[in-house]
Amino acid sequence: MKPCIYIDGAAGTTGLEIHARLGTREDIELLRISENERKNLLARTQLLNEADVVVLCLPDEAAREAVAHIDNPAVRVLDASAAHRTAAGWAYGFPELDPGQRRVLHGASLVSNPGCYPTGFLALIRPLTRAKIIPPDFPLTVNAVSGYSGGGRAMIEEFENTSSPHFTHAVVRTYALDVSHKHVPEMQKYAHLVHPPLFAPNVGRFYRGMIVEVPLQLWALPGQPTPAAIHDVLAEAYAQEALIDVAPRDDVRSTLDAEMLKNSDRMNLFVFGNEKTGQARLIAVLDNLGKGASGAAVQNLNIMLGLPESQGLH
Repeated sequence: MKPCIYIDGAAGTTGLEIHARLGTREDIELLRISENERKNLLARTQLLNEADVVVLCLPDEAAREAVAHIDNPAVRVLDASAAHRTAAGWAYGFPELDPGQRRVLHGASLVSNPGCYPTGFLALIRPLTRAKIIPPDFPLTVNAVSGYSGGGRAMIEEFENTSSPHFTHAVVRTYALDVSHKHVPEMQKYAHLVHPPLFAPNVGRFYRGMIVEVPLQLWALPGQPTPAAIHDVLAEAYAQEALIDVAPRDDVRSTLDAEMLKNSDRMNLFVFGNEKTGQARLIAVLDNLGKGASGAAVQNLNIMLGLPESQGLH
């Protein structure tokens, strides 16, 4: 029998994108709820307990409430919200994070999908902390800009609906100026850092796509690694990965476009450096709705079910 999947919150930005990737597949069955019952708790609870895998595309508190309504021990959960990303008992859904992570996800009953910003940050930093090039107590900064779809319906309205009281003419605006963001705990935990990285997020006037950058003072690291050495560690870490590409060491482009991977479920990594100054810029480019959200969820779902990992991905 085909595995049955129920997307709770399929009308939201992430849910719609997951549904688009799953809707035409013949190797799974999507359980659907009628529009007039979408907010009917009894109808939702029934589907939550009938599915083989429930995909939660809900606000954080609603995701916690949905999990509480699942009493069928056979139901597995893939949560696309931030509610369970550092919670005990939940596997972190970044298959490329560490060797053996896919095995963990395949056997897990509870999987939490990563955030879009942490996906770029961890792809750049985890291989370097694992190789002990970056010590766990090293201070790190993350600069990033995302398309406004990353903020869901409220932020989409802010940038698109001119009649909204929250409409903005901003081209790029920064936020989280209190130096606090819900993505930071997962960045710190899964990069194996003693201190939280300093996170400087921005949102731009484009719908989808993102750039995540980690600048490094190589002269301050033990052994003062060269940009080439940093590149080699990343290239080796992702050499066999289908969805993560490390640009060649001789990539000399002078600009990167946050939209270069829009509508794709891939991620590209870049290392630019200056040996004379002992500095480097590590950059990840991805679609915040692709590898940063819905594409990652479908990849995790495939792994959980033992299906081809790239099935249904762009």
